[in-house]
This record gives sequence, C-alpha cells and structure tokens, in this order.
Amino acid sequence: MKTVGIEAIGVAVPKAYLELSDLAKARGVPEGKFAEGLGLSQMSVPGPHDDTVSLAAQAAVAALKGVDVWNIGLCIVGTETAVDHSKPVSSFLQGLLHLPPHCRVFETKHACYGGTAGLMTALDWIRAGSNRGRKALVICSDLARYGLNTPGEPTQGAGAVALLVSEQPDLAEISPVVGTYSRDVMDFWRPLYRKDAIVDGHYSMSCYLEALKSAFLAWQVEQNGFKPFVADRFSSIVYHVPFPKMARKAHDALREFDGDREAAKSFEWQVKSGLELPRRVGNLYTGSLYLSLASVLATDDRDLDNAQLALFSYGSGSCAEFFTMKVTPGAQKKVRALGLIKRLEERKRLSVDEYERLMRAAEHDDRAAVEHEGVHGFLGVKEDRRLYALG
Repeated sequence: MKTVGIEAIGVAVPKAYLELSDLAKARGVPEGKFAEGLGLSQMSVPGPHDDTVSLAAQAAVAALKGVDVWNIGLCIVGTETAVDHSKPVSSFLQGLLHLPPHCRVFETKHACYGGTAGLMTALDWIRAGSNRGRKALVICSDLARYGLNTPGEPTQGAGAVALLVSEQPDLAEISPVVGTYSRDVMDFWRPLYRKDAIVDGHYSMSCYLEALKSAFLAWQVEQNGFKPFVADRFSSIVYHVPFPKMARKAHDALREFDGDREAAKSFEWQVKSGLELPRRVGNLYTGSLYLSLASVLATDDRDLDNAQLALFSYGSGSCAEFFTMKVTPGAQKKVRALGLIKRLEERKRLSVDEYERLMRAAEHDDRAAVEHEGVHGFLGVKEDRRLYALG
C-alpha cells in the first residue's frame, strides 16, 4: 500500500483577538471562570474581511508554498459555516489560488467532522491510485459563532487549517487503519434561518465521549482485538478541541476506557502541548483538531521524530474517527518555521466594546457593499456575487 500523509500545513487566524478575562469582567463572572472552566485564555475575532473563504485561502497559500498548483488534483473544503447554499468554498478557492481546471473541487459538511471527511477522502483517493501522482489540498475553515451574551459566547473563534496531502508525507504518514463511529443525534445544529449555532451542551458532551470510546474500540477491532493500555504507545493524543477542557475530559475517558486507573498522570505528556494554540485561538469547528496537531508540532519540547500520534475527530450529529500517524523526521522544524506563536503575539487586542461592535456588524456583512481597492479578503457583495481579493 502507498505511503500517504501530510506533506505541508498552513494555518490562518484573524488579526484580532479578545482576552477572555476582559469578557468575563464585562459579563460579571469571575475572571478565572473561562480559564479554569473552559481552559481558554483568548479567542480570535474575525474582522469584516474575514470569512470562511478568505481564511481558507490564507491557510492554503501557506501550505502550498513552493508547490506547483498545477499538480493539485483534488481540493476539498470542510466547513459548517459556508458562504453559499450552492457554490462550494472550494470553487471560490480555485479562482483565488489559480488551481488547474482538471482539479476536482467540492465541499464537505458534517459539523466539526467535515474536515476529517475531506482528509479521509483524499487519503483514499491517493491510495487507490486515482490521483495519478497528483496531490490533494484539504482545508478546514470556519467561524464559530454563538452570539453576544449567550452561554456559548466564550467558546467562539475563527480560523482555517490547510493540509497538503500526498505520497510525500514530509510532516506525517497517516495509517490506513481507522476506527469510525456514527449515530443520529441532535446535540448541536444550526438551522438555515440562523447564523448562530444551537447546542445542547451536556448532551453534546456525552455524545462526544460516547463517540470517542466507540471509535477507539472500532480502531482496536481493526487492529485485531482489544488490548488494554494500547494508548501508551502514543507520544501524543490529539483531540477535537472546541475548548481545551473538553480535551481533558476526553483524555480521562479514553485512558480509563483503556484500563488506566490514573488517567490524569498522562495528560501532561500526551495532551498538553496540543492545547497551546487552541487556548489562544478558540473554536475552529472543523479545524480544531488540526490546529491542535499544529500545536503539538510547534510547541512540544520533545523530539517527536518517528513518534506515533493518535487523533480523534468528532462532528456533532454525529460522526467520529480515531486514526493514527507517524511524525516524519524534521516535521517539527518545518512547522515551527511557520512562526505560529509569533503571529498570535502580533494580533491586535480588542476591547470588549470593539469586539461587540464587530459582532453586531457581522450580522450585515453578507450584504455589505464592495470595498475600495487595496483591501484583501472578503470585499463585499455586488449583484448578489461575493467578491474577494487575495494579497
């Protein structure tokens, strides 16, 4: 079977953020509530020119650096905040990125699992030989919105992660052995008439943990039977992270299910490095898992050359996947060269008033007038057509 995996990664986040201690103070709750209860310190706040397409394009440019785009044969965008009911985000990207006309482009939707659905499709496309030597571009891009003064307000965020998938896995080789679990539930949804999502928080948490254990068990079965303490083989376990405290709950549940009576002891070395970027960016929906993967490669102090990583992807509704990868020697150096921590430090810190004004303005962005030349990202709408410029 072909060796397939991630050749390159790109990450894009808005240039502004909100300190969650400021939000807590403004909402009259203890300043440590969000840091301790959710594991969050900051959240990215999209500006008027940030949307699913513009963020996806920025992430893709980073992942495609030095790559001949004529060699991209498949482009899939996983998102749950698409900008059009019909035209996929990937079609906008084909124009912005100058992808070739022979490139197959489409969008996948399954809540936060949509990006992983795209990744699994790309991997199978290459393993089957349908790629004929070409590469795939898989992008996870979302704006997580719950609205002002709502319970979900501190778990918002925005950003995109792009994965270049090929037979040259310079970052990580992905194993074909996968554990899948799906079930029809209503734990999180967003009706067509709403911009903000609806979530049944406690139920969604239980659905997430049920899917984690079931997908892990399915993966074990694919490995020819259940064996306790198999989780010890992984240098890191990367979870879907709508907020970091979810990853802690998930890790406790997984390790206990695996027979570990002292699950908390492994958290520091298996999970913590994967939460550094998510705690400062917030929820990326489809991109949350892969932002956590980037966080491991960018911030973990250990030498992870040839290390085995496990990943758990969850999308409400629901579908989940447990899969593994082996880190390619030199991958950490490549990801650190992206300067992700520095980019977070260079963002503009918003006041709560500035953040609230941006949130209210976003209600009208879809009908905004086209902006002047020189602006990059989403420009506005003209004759019911969304227009973009990529700098």
